Amino acid sequence: MRKVLISLARMGWFRAALIVGGMTVAGVAVATAQGPAAPSGVQKVRFGGDRTETRVVIDLDRAAAGKLLSDGASDQRLVLALPNITISGDLQGSGQGLVKHWLIDEAAGGARLRLELAGKVEVRRRFLLPPGDGATAYRYVIDLKAVDGGAAPATSQAAPRLSMVSAPIKAAPLRLKKVIVIDAGHGGKDSGALGANAFEKDVTLATAKALKARLEKTGRYQVVLTRETDTFVPLEGRVQIARRADADLFISLHADSGPDVTTRGASVYTLSEKGADRVGLVLDKNDWLMKANLPGRDRAVSQILLDLSQRATKNRSATFAQLLLANVGEETALLRRSHRDAGFFVLLAPDVPAVLLEMGFITNPEDEAFLTNKASRARLVDAVGDSIEAYFSSDVRKS
Repeated sequence: MRKVLISLARMGWFRAALIVGGMTVAGVAVATAQGPAAPSGVQKVRFGGDRTETRVVIDLDRAAAGKLLSDGASDQRLVLALPNITISGDLQGSGQGLVKHWLIDEAAGGARLRLELAGKVEVRRRFLLPPGDGATAYRYVIDLKAVDGGAAPATSQAAPRLSMVSAPIKAAPLRLKKVIVIDAGHGGKDSGALGANAFEKDVTLATAKALKARLEKTGRYQVVLTRETDTFVPLEGRVQIARRADADLFISLHADSGPDVTTRGASVYTLSEKGADRVGLVLDKNDWLMKANLPGRDRAVSQILLDLSQRATKNRSATFAQLLLANVGEETALLRRSHRDAGFFVLLAPDVPAVLLEMGFITNPEDEAFLTNKASRARLVDAVGDSIEAYFSSDVRKS
């Protein structure tokens, strides 16, 4: 079997993914597709227990190896990745016991479960149950327990009876916010390009702050800035900020420069094929996308899963880039070849859709005036904000 997978790895990854789709290897289960593939996904979310102990059960139509991205210790928001699970639109509902609300949305390479917790909680265990004992679905189980008085104590000392209750899908009005990371290029000792009257680092920071305010005003986004002052942040640190925040989208803001002062126009960069080969630079040895040394896990399988995640992320990055250019082009000039690809370090995260926006040439008098004027910069910010809104609309996310 290992020889088969290695031969697949030498093929085009797309063809390899189609073949691997019919196998279950080294604990990585993938449903077999015969004829038109049925959409895989979440069938039901169920809860049992009380505010001392709560069990969460996610019914799936295929096996999934979950990865705990955040245990909720810092912000009472538990986040779990479910690679290889797709959904059609966001699913959400009310919880029970230690869970107030839940949301399952799309993430690179699969689905993502977010639980809004009722207090301080520890994850006691997680496991997958195959179909059996009358159950026709795979069941991913998460057992939660209240800690340090984080939730109301049970009135009885007896162990809680876990009678499972199905949670109505899309019943709750509350939506957990999308996480947007905005990277103001350069900063501190790195001033970036120099215009006639402004440094690039100052233009990017002012734009990042204005975009943050624009997005937060809607109440639909949690916005993280890689820097909020004139400080230097290493490139690898900017990527890790996005990954630690479990970002849904990463936008790096820059201002271009060139020897010809007549050159002007905005452009958008997404990750190139050569840049994708450098993804290991931003993954540590404990990353779920790179764990090839687990018992029974074949390195070829891990590489295929990593490549599938990268391709899904690159496709989403390209989708957002097109939306961004369409809106930004209404407010300022674009370069003739406005969608470009490169191996910029800030674009390397394999699981976060990312673009680098060159807002114009700071070495061009017209572009510099546009970027340093508060009113015209606000129009640019609105164009970027409109692009983000369009990207997260249901029609675009399902495409």
